[in-house]
Amino acid sequence: MALNLKDYIASYPDFPEPGVLFRDISPLLEDGEAYKQATNEIVDYAKKLNVDVVVGPEARGFIVGCPVAYELGIGFAPARKKGKLPGKTVKETYGLEYGQSALYLHADTIKPGQRVLVTDDLLATGGTLAATIKLIEDLGGKVVGTAFLVELMDLHGRDKIKDYDILSLTKF
Repeated sequence: MALNLKDYIASYPDFPEPGVLFRDISPLLEDGEAYKQATNEIVDYAKKLNVDVVVGPEARGFIVGCPVAYELGIGFAPARKKGKLPGKTVKETYGLEYGQSALYLHADTIKPGQRVLVTDDLLATGGTLAATIKLIEDLGGKVVGTAFLVELMDLHGRDKIKDYDILSLTKF
């Protein structure tokens, strides 16, 4: 019988600051059966999309994407923060609530025409995902889907990536 994955997402009011309700995936990761189910649901989705590679932004996108790539027998490419990737990289800057951040991919990590699944723990405002998608497309990849453990509906991140297929395992 399938687990209700929402039961494995903890909520912490006023973290990291007053007024924020933090959704924590730690309980899901800590439960082998829940983590396996979530991974398998994303693997099934990726198989339908016939993906060639999985990309995940730092750092929780790694936690979601790596087991998916492993199970599919394909590669995983990390989208990292500044100073974390050696060699030639491409960069995409994106806005945060207070300032800007940037993500980087190795310049040769995505081959033109590759079918890419982007994974992350959470879809909130969509800024990180939009930046990740831009990096992939700048390298010639085709983003065929995005997958998340949690989607925060009130933050409308879906609007920023509305042209892409979206799988959210839980929605709040």
